[in-house]
Amino acid sequence: MISYVTGILAEAGEKGVVIETGGIGYFMTVPVSLLAELPPLGSSVKLYTHFHVTEDALKLFGFKRPEDRELFRLLLGISGVGPKAAIGVLGMMTTNELKLAVLSDDEKKIARTPGLGPKTAKKIILELKDKFKLSDLNEALGVSQPVTEAGGSEREDALQALIALGYSPSESLSVISKLGDTSGMTSDQILSLALRRKVN
Repeated sequence: MISYVTGILAEAGEKGVVIETGGIGYFMTVPVSLLAELPPLGSSVKLYTHFHVTEDALKLFGFKRPEDRELFRLLLGISGVGPKAAIGVLGMMTTNELKLAVLSDDEKKIARTPGLGPKTAKKIILELKDKFKLSDLNEALGVSQPVTEAGGSEREDALQALIALGYSPSESLSVISKLGDTSGMTSDQILSLALRRKVN
């Protein structure tokens, strides 16, 4: 119904923001992390919106980027995850951080969201894992070669093994992505090569 709102930032606080346009002030709930990205009050701002309708309320949610809104909508599609939990998740981590947490089965990171327990965090990972690809995160993490190229499934297995060994997801992805052509290699061979690279 409302795709985005462009106007003057009239108010900003923990509960949300008010954007004034055409003589109307639109209140929208936003991720807490977005507040730090907003310009000073009185400045022009554009937020992408999601209009949420329930039996007893009409609410507008605002996001800095379209991809943040799409991720919010994906979270809403998960049973047991309502708007409050979804906006809370996006307030705790960026879109790329959440994608990485899902792809690396980092349940603890997702469960840090206030009011969101381990059970729901597991459900989020289960429901969203097939929605994301490791290659989507390459640019954001500054890696040179997509994990999904040149022996994709074996590279992904090696990535998961590195994470299981205690390396951070972003560090593991970076190392695996810089290995070059690994076609024809087993996941164990790729893991061994990655570990040698890390030692060196």
